Amino acid sequence: MKSIRYHKAITEALAEELERDSRVLILGEDVGMGTAFASTRGLVERFGTDRIIDTPISESGIVGLAVGAALNGLRPIVELTIMDFVTVCMDPLVNHMAKLQYMFPGQHQGVPLVIMASCGGRVGAGPQHSQSLEAWFAHTPGIKVVMPSTSYDAKGLLKAAVRDNNPVMYLYHKGLLRAPGEVPEGEYTVPLGVAETKRAGKDVTVVATAEMVSQALTAAQDLEKAGIDVEVVDPRTIYPLDIEPIIASVKKTSRLVVAHEAVRFCGLGAEIAATVTEMAFDYLDAPVKRIGAPSVPIPFAPSLENAVLPGARDIVQACREVCGC
Repeated sequence: MKSIRYHKAITEALAEELERDSRVLILGEDVGMGTAFASTRGLVERFGTDRIIDTPISESGIVGLAVGAALNGLRPIVELTIMDFVTVCMDPLVNHMAKLQYMFPGQHQGVPLVIMASCGGRVGAGPQHSQSLEAWFAHTPGIKVVMPSTSYDAKGLLKAAVRDNNPVMYLYHKGLLRAPGEVPEGEYTVPLGVAETKRAGKDVTVVATAEMVSQALTAAQDLEKAGIDVEVVDPRTIYPLDIEPIIASVKKTSRLVVAHEAVRFCGLGAEIAATVTEMAFDYLDAPVKRIGAPSVPIPFAPSLENAVLPGARDIVQACREVCGC
């Protein structure tokens, strides 16, 4: 094992998949320069401008081009850089990329296309560069959605996404880019649609996504001092959601807190809470608690951003409430 930063794990995954399969190519603004978050740094020197393709500033055009490439035997990766920019290309994403294999069954071997975009706040990027919009795409039939929380998952999930024959939204969190993590030296993938328990516990289950996994682990350490043993489950793939490990955890702990950075209303937490209530209601000793951002744009000022975005303090409070202490 080696320790590398989250953003380097992404770059390694891209380089390995470009090396492995000549059909893989990367499209996006400034991908030849490495992008704003260094996700493609050094790749154009290794693989050339035929496969690392700088595009005009037209997200709709980039995604449209990638959809066509995927339908014609290539395996494109689009780096949108900022998730907020998906608003510019929702038509090719939602009306074409997600639906074509269902509209023309048997004519295409899927739409093997990965859309990469950074999500989340905590870096002072303001209201138009800090959103977490994963629920939009989890709600769209035909799209898989992944959100890695560690360097290990960032690399393994991206490699699996590139090899998948379906469109995949690969959402990496800006607040994790410089976080170090252990990654194997050799070849590996992390299968899509498989959750992981990041910390075992017996008193309360916390299901958290992306950077909120780190917040949950911090909260678990604080709660341990108070005698509350927290189990942290990371779905890793938002859709399809691996619900069975969550249900198994709730049956063990009898309490559930769901934490995501996205706006709380109509977020992933609501889906998980509803599903757990349907499948394991008799095991719950307290109402499910949901943690998310309020329905306001993410402020630019760091003090206001910290006040709006949920964190470890909110998880600690919710766990105390469901445990009755």
